[in-house]
Amino acid sequence: MNILIINGPNLNLLGKREKNIYGNQRFEDYLETLVQDFPEVTIDYFQSNIEGELINKLHECGFSYDGIVFNAGAYTHTSVALRDAIAGITTPVVEVHISNTLSREEFRHQSLIGPVCRGCIMGFGLQSYRLALLSFLE
Repeated sequence: MNILIINGPNLNLLGKREKNIYGNQRFEDYLETLVQDFPEVTIDYFQSNIEGELINKLHECGFSYDGIVFNAGAYTHTSVALRDAIAGITTPVVEVHISNTLSREEFRHQSLIGPVCRGCIMGFGLQSYRLALLSFLE
């Protein structure tokens, strides 16, 4: 099974940014744990702060992977273009958030990408990624 994890804007700052919300672990360190814990899965990773690069990656990989785990960051709430990119591919996408966006600022309560994703996992810290991976294995 081939899974792509895509992280959007500011997620390159995990471990440094707002530790009270996002924790103190770098994503790259957590990714190593996921790779070790899921030896039967090939896990690829991509991160960008640029909306167009995220769209290009979805287009590039959205017909050849078994699943995409996608944390679009703040673009979740603003990007019709990312929504359309997800709707246009055949690979199922699971939306992931580290924090529970419904318990945060009101503008974070709406996901534009959610309606075109297979499901959404939020609020379990970095473990949200593990849960998303498990959703593809079951």
